[in-house]
Amino acid sequence: MNFRSESETKKPMAIFAAAGLTDIVLLLLIFFLLTSSFVTNFGIRVDIPRAETAAVTEQHFINVTITSDGSFYVMGNPVPRANVAASIREQHQQHPNATLVVRADRNSIVDDAVHVMNVGKALNLHMMMATERASR
Repeated sequence: MNFRSESETKKPMAIFAAAGLTDIVLLLLIFFLLTSSFVTNFGIRVDIPRAETAAVTEQHFINVTITSDGSFYVMGNPVPRANVAASIREQHQQHPNATLVVRADRNSIVDDAVHVMNVGKALNLHMMMATERASR
């Protein structure tokens, strides 16, 4: 049964309904986010032996941050350049096996980072320079 008169013609819809499409895209996004966490890094597989006793080792880091304006932070606390060595020495006395981590801003002065590394070398600390992974 056609309830329309002969003069009425069907006009195409001018509005595209994207609600169904957004649902599908959202479900695909959730799927890929969940499955990406299951991807494992394939490397050298080693079967580690089990021990009946375990020693708890606590890794401690002495974090020194150098900002682009030349400010120094030792363990998150602002420190003047003249007191950086004393602050690092104090942290080293509290944690003798600590590792010195230098986090220098890419726009900071190289001399500031070298100053911190010289202090670490004088205290015979293990040192690391914090960097970001380059995009591929």
